[in-house]
Amino acid sequence: MTLAVKGSRRITVDGVSYRWLVRGRPTYCQGLGWTPLTFVVGHAERTGAVLVASMPCAHPSNWIGLPSQPVLPGTVASCVRRAVTDGWQPGQPGPPFEVRVGDR
Repeated sequence: MTLAVKGSRRITVDGVSYRWLVRGRPTYCQGLGWTPLTFVVGHAERTGAVLVASMPCAHPSNWIGLPSQPVLPGTVASCVRRAVTDGWQPGQPGPPFEVRVGDR
């Protein structure tokens, strides 16, 4: 799966280019604070499995005022490094690879 260029940001981690995206509007469950803020990362040039990372906080646009935190490029880079170490292959087809920010 390839991420859309519109709305995504480019990041280079260990010499490899990726695109990452935080959903602008929360899903229904994120809006109510039932599920955490997530962002997705994919290889910038090739189609393959995407990385889905869950943050330990609510989406910033949640409807009930729960605290949130920004997704910083350093957080994205550390998630990419950890996922690659754990077996994520961004250039190969496959199911989404999931990680949780703050684990380990």
